[in-house]
Amino acid sequence: MAKSSLHSDVRTHILQTAQPIISGKGYSAVGLNEILQASGVPKGSFYHYFGSKDAFGQALLEHYFEHYQLDLDALLQPPAMPAGHRLMQYWTRWLELEVNGDCKGRCLAVKLAAEVSDLSEAMRAVLQRGTQQIIARLAGCISEGLEDHSLPPLRLGHPELTATTLYQLWLGASLRSKITRNREPADAAMTATRRLLGLEPCPR
Repeated sequence: MAKSSLHSDVRTHILQTAQPIISGKGYSAVGLNEILQASGVPKGSFYHYFGSKDAFGQALLEHYFEHYQLDLDALLQPPAMPAGHRLMQYWTRWLELEVNGDCKGRCLAVKLAAEVSDLSEAMRAVLQRGTQQIIARLAGCISEGLEDHSLPPLRLGHPELTATTLYQLWLGASLRSKITRNREPADAAMTATRRLLGLEPCPR
């Protein structure tokens, strides 16, 4: 195996090993020794793959969003299903993860957003880019839903505004779920999502 390929494989292995650990404990609470021990990489090797813990955190978030975007594209792009249905699959999957407590290793943006945005400008910038890309994909799916009539005219008027509002709603619901340790915030987010998308009437 070529040296550059081996370097990439070990680096990826460290990131994949670290993601569930940091998703569970947070960024600041996890030391480099714990990550290296879990990944089976010698202690002195870390700085061969990452220049600093800040650079490691940036790489971790970039790795997370890269794979998140691929999963999101696979979910939102299949042309055989109406766009409105594809969009609701995304929120339904988010709800299931919250209800089943199966977010470990997957909800890194939720876990780290508040913690690292004040600690690292580089990590904050990755979070900003990554979440904006998610919102842009959601907005695109909403626009498709309006075109294929699987979504009614939007209550908020614009796909971008609707996508931003919904994504922020679910981020808040995920944080609230951590506080309450129950499914009520996620259920409320789903109800609000359906109403904002015009998929059920607002109560009178």
